Amino acid sequence: MPIALPADLPARPALAADGIKVLSEDELRRRGGRPLRICLVNLMPNKIVTETQLCRLLGATVQPVALTLCVPDSYRSKTTPESHVERFYRPWSRIRHEPFDGLIVTGAPIEHLPFAEVTYWRELCAIIDWAQAGIASSLYICWAAQAALQHFHAVPKHPLPAKLFGVFRQRVAGTDSRFLHGFGAAFPVPVSRHTEVRAADLPARAGLGVLAESPETGLCLIEDRANRALYMFNHLEYDAETLHLEFLRDRRVGKPIDPPANYFPGDDPARPAVNVWRPWANLLFGNWLGEIARSAERDDAALRSPGGGLRDTSWRGNTQLCG
Repeated sequence: MPIALPADLPARPALAADGIKVLSEDELRRRGGRPLRICLVNLMPNKIVTETQLCRLLGATVQPVALTLCVPDSYRSKTTPESHVERFYRPWSRIRHEPFDGLIVTGAPIEHLPFAEVTYWRELCAIIDWAQAGIASSLYICWAAQAALQHFHAVPKHPLPAKLFGVFRQRVAGTDSRFLHGFGAAFPVPVSRHTEVRAADLPARAGLGVLAESPETGLCLIEDRANRALYMFNHLEYDAETLHLEFLRDRRVGKPIDPPANYFPGDDPARPAVNVWRPWANLLFGNWLGEIARSAERDDAALRSPGGGLRDTSWRGNTQLCG
């Protein structure tokens, strides 16, 4: 299905090359039906790369999607040109009163910082609360997953003795989960992080469901039904060459880093890696959007029914900053 993106977004040519049709939101609506409005809070350093990765996965599903790019108001990127952020991203305060169906929050290269020392922490907490109050489902990736778990359940993150880096098979624990339909017993996923969340720290009565994990890399995917959230601690959205580029970057600045495990064919960095995880990335995003679409259909049906009235949207003007 087509995806609606901001005009002239650099991701457009890459998606067109993949056969994904890119339209404006108005064009998408004129085709009939209601696209799912997804808000992407992109905190990754190379925003253009991350935009392309996530747009490719959203655009490959059967659900029409209209994407809005967003950052916290106080957020300042040190690596992406300011002109790109100003042109394509909207401050959260300007969209907080708009209706959205789904939220994605990416990771950020700030794992070494305590959460409270992140300059935009209070705003991020407000965004998380905003989503919990009125968005059908939220997907938090890597550091953002740790941040949301900390905010909702006070779950700590722990530093690792060395960077977890490579492609690791994850065991599917939530075999009956609608988000993992079609996954089978295990799937590979890129891992790139310096911290972890431990299963022993998950509160027993919070209703958190571990959907996937690995003996080598720990927790991978958690469902938080009460808060309508998915926490993905790894990177199914990565392209084939992403770990290679991270490896070269770390080597270039003198960081002690081994080649990513289970990534290069024959563990030879001279041989190009293959994206063996893409089928499961497509499945996860397709299943996630499918659940959001079913929720939207239920809401629309309720509005059309006699006495259905309007949905309660009072939360939109009352989101408070967290402490």
